[in-house]
Amino acid sequence: MMRQGKLRQLCSGGAFLLVALGSLFAGLTPSRSQDIPTAPSFVDDFTSFDRARWYIADGWANGKYQNCIWSKKQVKLSNGMLTLGFEKQKVKDRDFACGEVQSKQRFGYGTYEARMKTDSGSGINASFFTYIGPTDKQPWDEIDFEVLTKDTSKVQVNAYIAGKGNNEKVVDVAGGADKAFNDYAFVWEKDRLRWYVNGELVNTITDPAKLPSHAQKIFFSLWGSDTMKEWLGPFSDPGRKLTLQVDRIAFTALGQPCQFPESLACSIK
Repeated sequence: MMRQGKLRQLCSGGAFLLVALGSLFAGLTPSRSQDIPTAPSFVDDFTSFDRARWYIADGWANGKYQNCIWSKKQVKLSNGMLTLGFEKQKVKDRDFACGEVQSKQRFGYGTYEARMKTDSGSGINASFFTYIGPTDKQPWDEIDFEVLTKDTSKVQVNAYIAGKGNNEKVVDVAGGADKAFNDYAFVWEKDRLRWYVNGELVNTITDPAKLPSHAQKIFFSLWGSDTMKEWLGPFSDPGRKLTLQVDRIAFTALGQPCQFPESLACSIK
């Protein structure tokens, strides 16, 4: 689904934050005989918040469709957990505040893994995804896990190539995305893209025209919409703060050893 204006701005206080390309690509190397540069492999279990790795969205929204403003107050770290919030709070012209973080570096081919738990509520989107686009002077490429929390028994996977989507598939999350922590992973290669939920393969794309080809940033976000009813369901004020909890995020570049025992990179080929 085309999400209008899904331009991931690097803004602060209403002004664009100009980040030098050299710093964005510092340490990037080609990914195992492939042609996309990548930042190094890493594991982040959020025992602390690495400001060299993560940027917190604050003071803006992706577009009119979003009924909340990104707020740094909706990004918390506690007991080894990153928590993004969505709650009723007047910010600028919106009635709700919401949370998003994005990586400062860009990553290429490899295994991306997140362990997270969502909340539930109609009109809300809880996402783990990678993205690059026009604000970084690149074509819009994207790889998604999106829990549409109107139905937490499912997660939608998708990929955008040069701004074109229509690769979405809705797959099961056994036990529910909101009942326990679940492992979401995708393996991005030059000739294949695979999505996994709790270690089970749920979708594969091999069509070259449907495979992203640009290094991307990693995002977590929790947001709502009053207008995207067909996709997210009709928005209803939850009457409480909703959360997206992230226990761990890891990226393992192709050809690199797995970094923790539970990693999908330890077992897949």
